[in-house]
Amino acid sequence: MNYLIFIVSVIVLVKGADWVTDGASSIAKRFQISDLIIGLTVVSIGTSAPELVVNLFASSSGSSDLAIGNVLGSNIFNTLAILGICAMISPVFVKRATVQIEIPLGFLAALVLGVLANDMLIDGSSSSVLSRSDGIILLFFFIIFMYYTFFSAQKDKKLSIEEAEEIQKLPLGLSVLMLLGGFAGLIGGGKFMVDAAIEIAKSWGVSEGIIGLTVVAAGTSFPELVVSVLAARKGSADMAIGNVVGSNVFNVFFVLGISATVRPIPFSPNANNMDLVVTAFGCLMVVAFVFLGEGRKISRGEGTILTLGYVVYIGYLIAQQTGLA
Repeated sequence: MNYLIFIVSVIVLVKGADWVTDGASSIAKRFQISDLIIGLTVVSIGTSAPELVVNLFASSSGSSDLAIGNVLGSNIFNTLAILGICAMISPVFVKRATVQIEIPLGFLAALVLGVLANDMLIDGSSSSVLSRSDGIILLFFFIIFMYYTFFSAQKDKKLSIEEAEEIQKLPLGLSVLMLLGGFAGLIGGGKFMVDAAIEIAKSWGVSEGIIGLTVVAAGTSFPELVVSVLAARKGSADMAIGNVVGSNVFNVFFVLGISATVRPIPFSPNANNMDLVVTAFGCLMVVAFVFLGEGRKISRGEGTILTLGYVVYIGYLIAQQTGLA
């Protein structure tokens, strides 16, 4: 039953995020806000809504490992699995200067999180925790990121996170209904997803952190997977990398920032630092492929390397859980 609840919760969570995004975008459009601004704010936050809701429920229920694992696992899944799969479908060319800057920002996000969360290693404290002040610092970085995004958008009016489609202006009643229904789906789906994930972890005899890094992370990253794969199939691979990189920055600065501000999140250096290293290394691999390779692209061969890297990472988690690593 827990498996069924988990699958249904993922579907409800993803659909809820879609409805919130579409409803809010339509209402913003009605107030004559440009598609560009809507794409850079509502749509971007909407794709990170599943991670945010799951994290808020996880941290409020004391499942800090699940909260940290969800964000780090989502970023690893985005960078290695989604970008790898997209590149194997169609080589990912990086055409926009803004994306070229956002790629290193993904590495910066992992670095900032590592510095803020490692109180035991850096300050010699008795424990490590992502405190409320750390959360505020992350949100400050998020504000800087948004300012940079808007500034870049003003320099290039063609820039948009969702370039492939124009925002539709739906009837006001339908927009409000979608917005309310979407929020209900996010809240309900997030609550049941966390509860089911905890029970699944107990039944498998694995930690909540492992479940967060794998099953929950993949589930909450489903919107990014769908958008990126469809973009790659349509030949808009540049949009795919922008979606993934932007989501990674949002997850650390926005999702963890809000989560830690609402309630401090304990951080386990022994378990989480390895995941941080994998997150940072994945970003460095993408940087190397894009900036040091030929033609500023991620080729099919490099996409295969990224995907295999994710498989190796999952293998490591399994070995770690079974005592082989």
